[in-house]
Amino acid sequence: MARLSIRKPTEQTRRRFLSEQATHEVGYSQVGATAALPPSGYIVDRTRVELGRGATTFAAARAALQRWEQFRLGWVEAWPTDTPLERGQVVAVLGWAVGLWWLNACRIVYTVDEAGPLTRFGFAYGTLPGHVERGEERFLLEWDRASDSVWYDIVAFSRPNHLLSWLGYPLVRRHQKRFGRDSATAMFRAVATGSSLPTIWQRTESTMVQV
Repeated sequence: MARLSIRKPTEQTRRRFLSEQATHEVGYSQVGATAALPPSGYIVDRTRVELGRGATTFAAARAALQRWEQFRLGWVEAWPTDTPLERGQVVAVLGWAVGLWWLNACRIVYTVDEAGPLTRFGFAYGTLPGHVERGEERFLLEWDRASDSVWYDIVAFSRPNHLLSWLGYPLVRRHQKRFGRDSATAMFRAVATGSSLPTIWQRTESTMVQV
């Protein structure tokens, strides 16, 4: 299961945890569902922000995503930050909440790299058994050539996978929504330094049911 500790996990601890988790498959059956219709039985969250316009913005956002800038939030980080955006790669996600460091693990389950009138780049990862949540999250950049606008889009479906996340679910939900806002802000700041932050759109599309 997820590792909880008062002190921030050392590199050795993270490396050992990832090595252990890499031997497992993702802990849910609906692999790839963020690319189409998220499954029932989960909370579905969407976050979306316009990063700017044009090829330069899209290229900068693509480079930022490849550096995992969307996780450079202070209270959340991905490790290692040079993990390639390739299917099968495993990454650790560290989060600070309620006085504890939470060390989780995810595996990239698909990638997106499409050119055309709607140019898209991104990836989705799914939770491994050593995660406090169960589900999948997609991070996507879209460049609409018709309007020239570049958007950063997150879609995630999840439900608790740990006793503490069940007991503290209202707090978990606040942190999930906060992650979406902060991730959108981090991506915007990575490509549009000095500009005013635009509206960040968020919505929850379904109510979790016990299945």
